[in-house]
Amino acid sequence: MDRNGNCRKCGCREFETGEVRTTGGFWSKIFDIQNRHFISVSCYDCGYTE
Repeated sequence: MDRNGNCRKCGCREFETGEVRTTGGFWSKIFDIQNRHFISVSCYDCGYTE
């Protein structure tokens, strides 16, 4: 998304948001603790994701 809220690839103004959780270091992988949280923003038209 650029500063105006448009897709950087196609210029569309409609987006979907998602959530991704991942593990961090060695111990969190062993105990399956997903302690890292990210938000994704995907363009509705072309699918470009940040």
